[in-house]
Amino acid sequence: MTAFGYYDKINVIENIHFGYEVYDDRDHTGVETYGFNYGKESEKMNREDIRYRTYVQILKEELVPAMGCTEPIAIAYAAAKAREVLGGMPDQVRIGVSDNIIKNVKSVVVPNTNGMRGIESAAAAGIVGGDPDKQLEVIAEVTEDEKAALKEFLTRVPVKVESIDNGIIFDIIVTLYKENDSSVVRISQYHTNIVYIEKNGEILLDMTGEAQKSTCEDLTGAEKGLSDKSLLNIRDILEFADTCDVMDVKSLLDRQIQYNSLIAEDGLLGDYGANIGSTYLKFYGYNVRNRAIAKAAAGSDARMSGCELPVIINSGSGNQGITVSVPVMEYAKELAVSKDKLYRALIVSNLIAVHEKTGIGRLSAYCGAVSAGCAAGCGIAYLQGGDYRAIAHTLVNSLAIVSGIICDGAKSSCAAKIASSVEAGILGFHMYQNGQQFRGGEGIVTRGVEETIRNVGQLGREGMRQTDKEIVKIMLNESSQTEVE
Repeated sequence: MTAFGYYDKINVIENIHFGYEVYDDRDHTGVETYGFNYGKESEKMNREDIRYRTYVQILKEELVPAMGCTEPIAIAYAAAKAREVLGGMPDQVRIGVSDNIIKNVKSVVVPNTNGMRGIESAAAAGIVGGDPDKQLEVIAEVTEDEKAALKEFLTRVPVKVESIDNGIIFDIIVTLYKENDSSVVRISQYHTNIVYIEKNGEILLDMTGEAQKSTCEDLTGAEKGLSDKSLLNIRDILEFADTCDVMDVKSLLDRQIQYNSLIAEDGLLGDYGANIGSTYLKFYGYNVRNRAIAKAAAGSDARMSGCELPVIINSGSGNQGITVSVPVMEYAKELAVSKDKLYRALIVSNLIAVHEKTGIGRLSAYCGAVSAGCAAGCGIAYLQGGDYRAIAHTLVNSLAIVSGIICDGAKSSCAAKIASSVEAGILGFHMYQNGQQFRGGEGIVTRGVEETIRNVGQLGREGMRQTDKEIVKIMLNESSQTEVE
């Protein structure tokens, strides 16, 4: 049964109960929780405002479907496109990838390959069974015959993989040969950004100059062909979430609810990876906090182990898409808030996650689950009436707790990092409710949420560059053992 055959039989949205929006301006400890002032109408951000248009477009660009870990899927996409350009099956394959791609592809299962891992498997899946028109769902509909042909292809066709360093963190170059014919496809900066296509020495597309120009990767987060994320800030994100017409993004959020709920539930029911989600529930119980943490982790359990279900991503990552949404949805059910309130809370969590990642970059030694888990804490705070002050403190508190987590590639332990990050996001909000905070001058925390976000961006982008190189060096030199002795 294919992922979409399974998906089509289930409507997760029908299984989610939404009641009326209810909350108390005081929690049960008696500490005041800075709820919204409903007696005062918020200033509405209208559709003509450049921030409004940009925020809607950012959500459209970022909340897209993908099946499988997005780095191997990007390789599969480039390979499928190269095969299309070549016009047939190759007899030789050469793949050049930047170190961050090696890191994120090495250990993760590629979906629809019968459990295969690695760069060669991802490329072969794209060549043998990929549909380049589907982009990040490129190998969603690989047939059983094509799965069987993958191993035969890899035994028959030489595939050479090499590390490349063109000064671009995200860089994939796939070259295919068939007798006297050849094709080249290059993806740079982000997962679907094809910047170069060549056939038999004739250049069909060349945007590499623009890609190299953007590779300076300043803190504005400018990416060729995507919206200007420098317009994001916490105060404006909340204003947008409070006052936007939800219909402008409803279809995106409905799909996020549906896809990401399904893979989280599948992760709890199945036997995937280290089963962090089900382990968490077994030992810590079933209250809403633990369910929110466990379900987010379970979605990653499934995804990192090759589950053939699609997810809605955030910041180019399926794990981050799951982490930023599933905990918020779980709290929405527990609190019986309106569906409108859930939509607005998801707007908050999604845009804050993108805002955090803008300064860090799409790939880094800084774990992306941290950004998403802390943003989920902000969405949960919003569900409970949190205003700007509450959400700013939630974010700073949670970032102070887990910003030291490294990214050492996509694999089963990502689920545990997600659990820790969502836990930190929730704790950050509970600290605020309890009148506690981490203060400016303590470590990387600076007075003001935007300044702290900038510090985290500097840490992830600049401070951890050498860390990233060392992680890749360790991964490439490690033994083939699969268990800790």
